[in-house]
Amino acid sequence: MTSIDESLLLKTAAEYGVPGPVARELMARTRPCLYLVPHEQVPAALREDARPAARTGGLPALPDGVDLPEPREPLVLSVDCAALPPDVLDIELPADGDLLLFTEIEYPPESSVVLHVPAGAATTERSATYESNESNGEAGQVRVYEPRTLYPVPGLTLDGDGEAGPRTRAFLDEDGANDGANDGAEDALESFEEAVLDMAFGGQRPGVCVQLGGFSDSWDMAPDVGELVLFVQLAGQAIDYNVFTMNLIVGTREDIAARRFAGLQYDQQC
Repeated sequence: MTSIDESLLLKTAAEYGVPGPVARELMARTRPCLYLVPHEQVPAALREDARPAARTGGLPALPDGVDLPEPREPLVLSVDCAALPPDVLDIELPADGDLLLFTEIEYPPESSVVLHVPAGAATTERSATYESNESNGEAGQVRVYEPRTLYPVPGLTLDGDGEAGPRTRAFLDEDGANDGANDGAEDALESFEEAVLDMAFGGQRPGVCVQLGGFSDSWDMAPDVGELVLFVQLAGQAIDYNVFTMNLIVGTREDIAARRFAGLQYDQQC
């Protein structure tokens, strides 16, 4: 899993005026993730050896006998599971094969479907047109987004809604007691948190991307609460530059591990 050497963590904490015990509590509130980004957003130190693992948009390739899911939502993401770095996530994705995500990113979708295509299965790329029973015999047309190749980069995410540990609360309370306001400690802690998350990524984290696992970075109420964990998060602009939505799919660890993708829940925020 993604981690940061403790000596480097404590050195960074000292640079921001954050006590070591507070820094350790921060790490307890993190979860690993994989960012899926274009090649130019891969950190420079990782770029030469980067290998593609996903694609946005395009047309789906499905095994014979497997129909496009109804209703006909666009294909927004394809993930080559075997190309993902191993032992990074704390959720269990398939070890191989392709995950295909069909959903609507521009408006609240009627459905959101995740399909797993087994490794080695003979597949055929499907057409964007289909026979429609609701268009007077005319062919229907599925929206096809521009294909963009994505590369996986490990990172860390922070539970922003999680309860701070006792050392962190004491750090903030002490600052408030000394000067009547806790802005100094809060600012230092926030800057340190951002530095840690950027450090785990190997550079400045992308603001617009696709994310597998970790904590959500939702715009509204976070859907990954209780037993629900984040499966995938897609910024609309990562699929289409003109779409400003945040699309989140969550499920239980058990359903994700067992590939019971019909049990996943979808949330679109804008």
